[in-house]
Amino acid sequence: MDRTELAKRIREAAYLEGDFTLRSGRKSNYYLDKYLFETQPDILRALGEMFTTYVAKSTTLIAGAELGGVSLAAATSMASGQPFVIIRNTKKDYGTSKPYEGKLTDGDSVLIVEDIATTGGQVLEAAKFITGIGAKVERIVCVIDRQEGARENIEGAGFAFDSLFTKADLGIKT
Repeated sequence: MDRTELAKRIREAAYLEGDFTLRSGRKSNYYLDKYLFETQPDILRALGEMFTTYVAKSTTLIAGAELGGVSLAAATSMASGQPFVIIRNTKKDYGTSKPYEGKLTDGDSVLIVEDIATTGGQVLEAAKFITGIGAKVERIVCVIDRQEGARENIEGAGFAFDSLFTKADLGIKT
């Protein structure tokens, strides 16, 4: 599926209108329900393939923050052949009690994949965790940038940022 077809599929699958409160606390008259597009095999496969264009020769690991980034990281891992890690929102209090799942070391060079970026808050938390253990975040790439400050916040924190699509690419004018 080409980029134009994928943008159309994402919008058809996930675009909702109404009154919504976003994770950032902001109010919006539209919502992009990531689970409605991430659960469609054709869309998820195409996204995994698109994310691989950001996998550098130095990339040793793909990371996704729970919950929305997990399927994207898995799809990118399968398309690229690189392993992936899941960054938890909060450390689990059972089993290994780790704040992540998978193998993550201080020598890793990580591509973080994200679903939808509004302010970039959740993905910045994941990036800071990764760098806090000594690994390098090569780049953060999201599926959709809502163009509401995520790029500025992420780049302002010192991380490289890209998006596969913006809200404008999906034909959202709000």
